[in-house]
Amino acid sequence: MSSPRTVVLVGNPKPASRTLDAALLVARELDGEPDLVVDLATWGPRLLDWSDAEVAELVAQVSAARLLVVASPTYKASYTGLLKLFLDRIAGGGLVGTVAVPLMLSAAPGHAMAAETHLRPVLTELGATVPGAALSVVDTSYDDPAAYEAWLTTTRPVVTALLDQSDAPTPVAG
Repeated sequence: MSSPRTVVLVGNPKPASRTLDAALLVARELDGEPDLVVDLATWGPRLLDWSDAEVAELVAQVSAARLLVVASPTYKASYTGLLKLFLDRIAGGGLVGTVAVPLMLSAAPGHAMAAETHLRPVLTELGATVPGAALSVVDTSYDDPAAYEAWLTTTRPVVTALLDQSDAPTPVAG
């Protein structure tokens, strides 16, 4: 399989969640239909088996993404343990060359800093470029495009420029 350009990675323990819907909305707004969607809830206990070849391949595919939308509901003022379990499998520096968007859904606006405080740092620690502020959306507005509008207006041009830059051919030394 060739490397995916756009990947959605969702750490909600509930499969087919609102978090997944929100992440798909963001990915589509930034770069069209994602090439790979990883709903970690569907992988369950296999994520704990470090010898599972399919999970290892999944980690490799996620690590190779050009654009990675990483989404989680807010649990105990942070991202889920399920997402942490997966991210722990990515080697240090494993997301170098990846533009990553941290997205968290929360029950109330008071949890808005969780994405910026907890999810963004782990993505940058893994080497990803995070283009602007992390995105936090109140879960009752997950399907309202207006909830994303201001963030998209600010961040979309930066994401587009970074992706265009990475798509440019590398000049050959003469």
